Amino acid sequence: MATVETSSLTPERNADLFADKFRELLNSVRANRPNDDPEIIRKAWEFCLEHHKGQLRASGEPYVLHPLEVALVLSEMKLDSTAIAAGLLHDAVEDTPVTTADITAKFGEQVAHIVEGVTKIDKIEFANREDRQAENVRKMLLAMVSDVRVVLIKLADRLHNMRTLEHLPLEKRQNIARETLDIYAPLAHRLGMGKVRGELEDLAFRYVDPFQYEQVHEAVEARRTEGEQFLSGVEALLIERLRENNVKARVEWRIKRLYSINQKLQKSQVSVDQVYDLLALRVITSSVQDCYAVFGLIHSIWRPVPGRIKDFIAMPRPNLYQSLHTTVMGEAGHQFEVQIRTEEMHRIAEEGIAAHWKYKTAGSPISARDEQRLAWVRQLVEWQREMTDPNEFLSTLKIDLYPEEVYTFTPKGKVVVLPKDASPLDFAYSIHTEVGNTCIGAKVNGRMAPLRSKLRNGDIVEVITQNGHTPSRDWLNIVKSSRARNKIKHWLNEHQRERAIEIGRKLLEREARKYKIALSKFDESDYERIAAEYSVATPNDLMAAIGFGKYSARQVLNRISPGVISQQPSEQESTTPGVSDTVKRVSLTSNADSLQVEGQDELLVYRARCCNPIRGEEIIGYVTRGKGVAVHARSCPNVQNLLYESDRRVTVEWARPADESVGRRLTYPVKLTVFCDDRTGMLKELTAVISDENTNIRTVDSKPGLNDDAIVEFVIEAEDVRHLTRLVQGLRRVPGVRDVQRSQKL
Repeated sequence: MATVETSSLTPERNADLFADKFRELLNSVRANRPNDDPEIIRKAWEFCLEHHKGQLRASGEPYVLHPLEVALVLSEMKLDSTAIAAGLLHDAVEDTPVTTADITAKFGEQVAHIVEGVTKIDKIEFANREDRQAENVRKMLLAMVSDVRVVLIKLADRLHNMRTLEHLPLEKRQNIARETLDIYAPLAHRLGMGKVRGELEDLAFRYVDPFQYEQVHEAVEARRTEGEQFLSGVEALLIERLRENNVKARVEWRIKRLYSINQKLQKSQVSVDQVYDLLALRVITSSVQDCYAVFGLIHSIWRPVPGRIKDFIAMPRPNLYQSLHTTVMGEAGHQFEVQIRTEEMHRIAEEGIAAHWKYKTAGSPISARDEQRLAWVRQLVEWQREMTDPNEFLSTLKIDLYPEEVYTFTPKGKVVVLPKDASPLDFAYSIHTEVGNTCIGAKVNGRMAPLRSKLRNGDIVEVITQNGHTPSRDWLNIVKSSRARNKIKHWLNEHQRERAIEIGRKLLEREARKYKIALSKFDESDYERIAAEYSVATPNDLMAAIGFGKYSARQVLNRISPGVISQQPSEQESTTPGVSDTVKRVSLTSNADSLQVEGQDELLVYRARCCNPIRGEEIIGYVTRGKGVAVHARSCPNVQNLLYESDRRVTVEWARPADESVGRRLTYPVKLTVFCDDRTGMLKELTAVISDENTNIRTVDSKPGLNDDAIVEFVIEAEDVRHLTRLVQGLRRVPGVRDVQRSQKL
């Protein structure tokens, strides 16, 4: 749906535009839901006009066009009048003086609940953007459990915002687009809304990586005419064969979406010509029986590609997607994908949870199929109660939103759907938490298999347990499912915390004996006071922090009995770092750069080797006894495994370089891998680009790749994220370069 540019229109022209758009909305509601009363929509529109009056969007257009466009998207989803009214009002509480109580009084509890669920949390202070994002998503999901229309309005809102994103500043565009790819497009996928998901992905791709977007777009357009001619010929042949075999079906074709193509290129490191499902045919029949008849017919016309046949009718995906997939070989070696499904399956694949809305009446219960689609949300909401860290919640959500599935079986034949590359441990936890916790081994297809082994489609898994056996921290490196990961973290957190409390008490008692201080004269209120000074909830939390090494027993003791202990540590004292009242600057060991560590003093701080963070990246610190604070990039895959012990997490941030004033450049070693054509002069052109960015090359290594291409690895010195981004974009512009990837490890 195109957005009309109205910044130059007069108030009279705007009024005409609003009237036309609102008339379009009412016509859509009448067509899709003839039994609905449109009066609540009229009232909501009048309310919207009144309270958003004078507000403008970044484009200069009147703000009210946004909620009106959102309502139009909802009407296309065939949602009811209540949802459309809530869509018109969705920004009222957030962007005007209107309160939730005002909405309740005028439109009722249902509309108010939906609007409240969509409204962002703006009144609370958060440490960073990620925490705010996590809490807003958590709030939306909690509201979605009781009314799924909350998330449908949020998706419609995001869709229209993405359609008009070009009017925002560059950094904001990229942040919103990245959030769309990380959360909202996967959320649409998990709800089975393929059409919305596809548009969100392509719109976001354009802003997240504009250079790669243009490369893929140009490559596809260069092949479009030939591809369309080929598919037209295939379509004509198939229609003729369907007629000869008396199979009623309609045939349509498409060229794969740009974001999906790019995902394939990134994953497989191939050219666009080698994307097997770039061209796709879709056959839509009237019955499941006809689906399988068409399946056989297609294989009689074209030769199937081995390993590319999938039956999602017999075994639907977790979001209830159903279809038969096969890839076949056409003339001149052209491969193309064929999807076969019924009309009902097609509607569910495109619209997902919104597919049945046309047939719902006000207050009617949610269908069993939609309940199944929402089961993962309810499960996630249960898990989130155990997650105190917003980033852990967001990480769990991202894992759970976009699973690639593997279909396994219990010995009794029950299907267990797990993420791709899942282990027997994932299988065990999917059966029951206790089965997972006490798992000591597994049989896969009748043979003993290591717990690290990867399960494949069709595997029959039997879990072996032993009473008294407990989870290991190493299991976090094995499991793939969010359920297993959360259950292991929860168990470890509880038991490690108990041990840390005990260690903390012993350290405090040992320190007290050293200074001849009787801890018995202090009561619970004294410990509660000290805990509050350290910004922890309870005395047990304080003891746990001492046991984990986050705070030193010596300085805690000095708070309990001020003045008794000298401020200078003796040679006999523990080297466990202490806590200061202010944020201190601490030098990195690897170079002259510096970091600020909240609440830490005289602390060894170093960048973690597993992710090698550089200035400008979001970072997080983790206290390790005897080593200091390891600073990780928030995107580091190891972060979630480390931070299940929230007591060990510390806030860190990049500080101003200490030697900036004397003009010395601070740099960080970064490894870049370039996938490119194997041609004369390529290495010279790549090194010239790096040199032009005033960048030093520490090492360079090249080796042959597949299909006459090459892989070149550089270790360069980058100043910060912006410098690195410019460098990567410059390398990507070299003719013959297919991709440039940063390797976290050196």
